[in-house]
Amino acid sequence: MATTSATPTTSSPVVSGTTPQPTSSSGSSASAANSLASQQIAGNFQSFLQLLTVQLQNQNPLSPLDTNQFTQQLVEFAGVQQQLNTNDSLATLVSLQQANQASQALGFVGKTAVVNGNTASLTNSQAIWELDVPSNSTVNIAITNSTGQIVFSGKFPANAGKNQPFNWNGRGNDGTLLPDGTYKLTATATDSAGNTVAVNTHMAGVVDSVDLTQSPPLLSIGGQTFTVNQIQGIIN
Repeated sequence: MATTSATPTTSSPVVSGTTPQPTSSSGSSASAANSLASQQIAGNFQSFLQLLTVQLQNQNPLSPLDTNQFTQQLVEFAGVQQQLNTNDSLATLVSLQQANQASQALGFVGKTAVVNGNTASLTNSQAIWELDVPSNSTVNIAITNSTGQIVFSGKFPANAGKNQPFNWNGRGNDGTLLPDGTYKLTATATDSAGNTVAVNTHMAGVVDSVDLTQSPPLLSIGGQTFTVNQIQGIIN
């Protein structure tokens, strides 16, 4: 993508806008519930066997007990117990998945991640977006502050391509250095035929913290929260 500076003089693939482990409480609750249910069914199963033994010992020889009925009940008890064992196994798998998500999320801390969105944080006079330009065109950029006021705008030639970085150094069109904060970028493109085409935007920011109390864990990027599966890529 061509250089997009306030007074562009050279071409570059980089667009420049410078004028310039824990598990969740729900998992623990489910595990405790399964454990209690297992203990209850085990106690009931032992009681059933004791009653069955007593009944067999004291049955009337002239009217024996229906063994098919007892067999069916034994099968039902075994089926319930097997289901509880399956639930325990699933709870273990969920715990392992949560631990893996926590480890993966922690690995993103300190890295610059790219996520879908058009709102980025200006930190130390730098904000980064990425643009998906569908065709060779002129890209119209407008950056607004938290109150919706346009603080920077410009038109820049660009080649077709995805994930093209747009770096802004926080200076307005008048050269004023703007304070760090949250800014929104709006981009449209005009092709050679004069048609307006959509430009998808992504924002890039440093992952400064991870909230492991949530499932899945939440990454904090520029004051916004995202899940790991919302990460489109890592710049560094």
